[in-house]
Amino acid sequence: MSELNKEVVDLVWGRPTSGGVSASIFRRWTQGFLFSENEHSALEQFEGGPCAVIAPVQAFLLKYVLFNKESPNWRHISEEEQKFALCSTLSEILESACSTPSTGYCLVSWAKGQTPHAITHAKPRTQSQTQCTPEPESSQAPQELQPTTVSAEDLGFERFHSILHKRTVQSLSELREEMLSLYLTWRGGCGVLLFLYSVILTKGIENIKNEIQDTMEPLIDPVHGHGSQSLVNLFVTGHAVSNVWDRDRECSGMKLHGIHKQASVGFLTLMESLRYCKVGAFLKSPKFPIWILGSETHLSVLFTKERSLVGPESASEQARRVFQSFDPEDNGFIPESLLEDVMKALDLVSETEYVSLMKSKLDPESLGIILLGPFLLEFFPEQDSGIPDSFPVYHYNGLKQSNHSERVEYVEGTALVLGFEDPMVRSDDTPVKRCLQTKWPYIELLWTTDHSPSLN
Repeated sequence: MSELNKEVVDLVWGRPTSGGVSASIFRRWTQGFLFSENEHSALEQFEGGPCAVIAPVQAFLLKYVLFNKESPNWRHISEEEQKFALCSTLSEILESACSTPSTGYCLVSWAKGQTPHAITHAKPRTQSQTQCTPEPESSQAPQELQPTTVSAEDLGFERFHSILHKRTVQSLSELREEMLSLYLTWRGGCGVLLFLYSVILTKGIENIKNEIQDTMEPLIDPVHGHGSQSLVNLFVTGHAVSNVWDRDRECSGMKLHGIHKQASVGFLTLMESLRYCKVGAFLKSPKFPIWILGSETHLSVLFTKERSLVGPESASEQARRVFQSFDPEDNGFIPESLLEDVMKALDLVSETEYVSLMKSKLDPESLGIILLGPFLLEFFPEQDSGIPDSFPVYHYNGLKQSNHSERVEYVEGTALVLGFEDPMVRSDDTPVKRCLQTKWPYIELLWTTDHSPSLN
């Protein structure tokens, strides 16, 4: 990988200063994909940072377990099922990232004879929690191996990049076979980074640069160690765009890339409730009822088995989406002059006389604006969305310290989707609820635990 190292490093870590990449930030990314002992279909994250990779992988892994395999005992899958679930998930993400299948799929692993031995983190772990790579053929204990064999945690940034090996497979069937053969590599030290580099090289460095809004912004923040929105979008959609709105937009003559089609798993963010951004329908309404939730500093996952939540878009939902596409500032209204364009986009009657009549009706005070609420009420009254009034939900947070029990376990609850007129006592105002309200404005959450799950 020597000829690609500098390009990969610059893209992922930025152009390091004279001090190089922070050792502590690099160390936080040197973990593998490991399952929780307490929740067999949940991945564990040891320190802050790699959630930009782990949370999307967790979301796709849940999709595989709940909907592809439809495992009845999905919270207690066996070790063999864990292997197939993880490898199938990683294959799917790589397939999504591949811009041109004819170029094949890149897999980054250790160079021959350079595999680090078993790794532990700051706290001692049981044997099943230890990140392991295959045992050497000899019966020697790891500490008795050659002096060049070190743990991934002790590799250091430069040494890590000097012992990587890239190979390409051409077909999907070959990719899936190779993924399974590398299972212990993905679980082992630096497995998260090895897979991240595999995705980047499969996508193509130039393709990623063409999609990122600011090519000077690295995929991993050099100060805080968290992944960028471009990195999250690359894993969720296969495109490293920097924005979360639907389709591309023009701004001051500049083309800003957005999400181009409905995603398989969704994304909601607390930042939208603070009006820092607006997530489009392609991420808010994914194909499967699984959403990555973003806070200021972390990513977690909310999911349910209720497929009706992601059914075909109703006419009123389509109308809301189209109306909002003409309202990029999310003001809740459009200029009166755009009403005809909105009506045409929705295939409504748009003859001049009728549009003029609707302008008078929807803007009786001649303010020059059309509000979203009256527009929907006029053209799409009393439409049933088909969403159930209540459904079970689960929340995942991969950080032990962010779980009330100090164990990575799903928090189970019930979601109630109310109407604005429902006179029900509101539940607590928590970050999880504020995040979900960006999709369901009148949602209430009743958790089976005494404490609401944490977004951070």
